[in-house]
Amino acid sequence: MNITKDDLSGPAIAAFLEEHMRDMRSVSPPESTHALDLAGLRKPEITFWTVRQEGRIAGCCALKQLDPYHGEVKSMRTSHALRRRGIAARLLEHLIREASARGYHRLSLETGAMDFFEPARSLYRKFGFEPCAPFSNYKEDPNSIFLTKILAPRNAEQTPEPVAGGNAAKV
Repeated sequence: MNITKDDLSGPAIAAFLEEHMRDMRSVSPPESTHALDLAGLRKPEITFWTVRQEGRIAGCCALKQLDPYHGEVKSMRTSHALRRRGIAARLLEHLIREASARGYHRLSLETGAMDFFEPARSLYRKFGFEPCAPFSNYKEDPNSIFLTKILAPRNAEQTPEPVAGGNAAKV
């Protein structure tokens, strides 16, 4: 399985992301659905990757630059048929490596607070993500949980900024 940049132009990725949007809309109220559609993912501050297995999309992920030192995990998704096989872990490892290579001091994300999202929250905890206050343009939302991970700076002159606040929601 290779993780490769995807230009979001093919019908397979369009269908894969439409399924993702349907899932998110089915479990989250509209005001709490922060998943990006194709147009949202095609913005210059976002890099998108897919992983394929036997020629079919097995999963995807995206990294959004919020500022020169802060990135956001977006569009983490594994095919329904291939869940619980380590694909999401490989994608998350890839995003963390990429964020570190870019010199980000931290990597943050928003995920759902509902039971549907517990497997994702468990994965993020395993990789060292901790609760944080809403970041970027997010606001407090009982349907959202905000997580962040401090990344090691590339050199001794770069020091990570402290993470403000905490999120009392269960992760």
